[in-house]
Amino acid sequence: MKSNWIKYVFIIFIIIILVIAVYMIRKDEEIKKQEQEFTESTQDDRVKELKLGIASFDTINPILSKNKNVQNITKLIYDPLVNLTSDYKAEPCLAKEWAKESNNSYLIKLRENVRWSDGQAFTANDVKFTIDRLKDTDTIYSANVQSVIGVDIIDDYTIRINLDSDVPFFEYNLTFPILSGEYYQGEDFSNTAKNSSPVGTGMFKITDVQSSYITLSKNTSYWNKEKDSVIETITVNLYSSIGELYNSFKVGGLDLIATENENIQDYIGTIGYTPREIKGREHTFLALNMSNNLLSRLEIRKAISYSIDKDNINSNILNGKCITSSFPLDYGNWLYQNQDTSSGYNVEQANKELTDAGWKLRSGSWQKTENRRTIRLELKLLVRASDSKKVAVAQNIEQQLKAQGILINIVQASDEQYNNAINNKDYDIALCSMTLSPSPNLDIFFGEGNIANYSNEEVVNLLNETKNTTDENILLKDYQRLAEIYKTDMPYISLYNNKYTIAYNSSLVGDITPTWFNQFYGIEGWYK
Repeated sequence: MKSNWIKYVFIIFIIIILVIAVYMIRKDEEIKKQEQEFTESTQDDRVKELKLGIASFDTINPILSKNKNVQNITKLIYDPLVNLTSDYKAEPCLAKEWAKESNNSYLIKLRENVRWSDGQAFTANDVKFTIDRLKDTDTIYSANVQSVIGVDIIDDYTIRINLDSDVPFFEYNLTFPILSGEYYQGEDFSNTAKNSSPVGTGMFKITDVQSSYITLSKNTSYWNKEKDSVIETITVNLYSSIGELYNSFKVGGLDLIATENENIQDYIGTIGYTPREIKGREHTFLALNMSNNLLSRLEIRKAISYSIDKDNINSNILNGKCITSSFPLDYGNWLYQNQDTSSGYNVEQANKELTDAGWKLRSGSWQKTENRRTIRLELKLLVRASDSKKVAVAQNIEQQLKAQGILINIVQASDEQYNNAINNKDYDIALCSMTLSPSPNLDIFFGEGNIANYSNEEVVNLLNETKNTTDENILLKDYQRLAEIYKTDMPYISLYNNKYTIAYNSSLVGDITPTWFNQFYGIEGWYK
């Protein structure tokens, strides 16, 4: 009798457990259902329209346009053969793969599932058409193809690009927008009507063109299904001046603007938006002429580098509107990560470098006796006279070095004189600026005929290896070594890069990680 009672209790216990389990499962399913409904409801409530602006609009054709706003926005409408990632690494786009056949030719395989927004198929003819137009049109993209001497069409989805010389990392030149040859067939390329709403292969397509705005709609046939944009409509408002564009953003009429204007806060204020500052690709540096008797000495190059406070230049001369740099690729490039090639500001170390090499500080300047002749550490600093900002930077450097006993005489040269001096290497130290290419090629700094007359056999070997490999591990190793040599040999002193500002409405949500190559990087995940 007692055993039956225990059996009944056990059965009841099992039933209770089953009931609780069923209840918990159903409750969990109900919670998941509510979460899904909430997510779907939230997604439905998201604002999927973006408002952009262009000042002084000329044409939406990116090859013909001289407007930087247009060139930025048309990245949403047109695709290049090769794109750049957030850390500026070349990645396939309309070109699915490429190979360097020889020093003077590249074989490129194109995607076969791409269509223009008018339904026509994208083919090799479109690539050849675009390159031909870049060759015979005055456009910012002409430099990308200046070494191209011909394009061979192997088949509809294979081309060979022939070059007049070896161009290291040529794939980085293939970042220009591709236009439809079929669309312009038999037409004057500069035809105004044709360029009012041309077709593209990008994430968005032109659906309406008015005198005061252009409407872009999500390209539902976009070939890259991994980039399914949340944004469905983009309204591009057209303004007669940049002032009108800034005012519109300030009052909420635009969701995002991009600018290199150093005084942007004077126009749009400081509230109601989120700023994102990017290190730009205008790199300012000192070139130390290695053929100069004094600058050929490592202790002097080191002393100069240790004596320059870059933060002082940025805060006192540039008003914090630039970002200090320590290497030409120090803008987020994948080949220069987590490194510091800057010697750092260290006046004690500057003094030690000179003292250890036999220099003595006398009457406010470093001097040394060699062959019964006294040498004084005095150098000329070449600067472009027409650039008032660079002149002020040169004067700041002069004062900093003078305080350390290194005497500097500034040479303010006309543009022609400056260019001739650089080309002929007729200077001691030159304050230089250049807009860096998307390519990581460093020939201008280290290659034959480089600005500083610098030569190093190991560097030559490293450069040759980087030009002839696609192995990322080898490239990373070689560039790390190049950065180390840049720091130890000091043929150059990197100073700063310009600052590129993206300002966006605080209601804009998503991973907003613009680059100077593409301010809309990651736009597929944006919404409001």
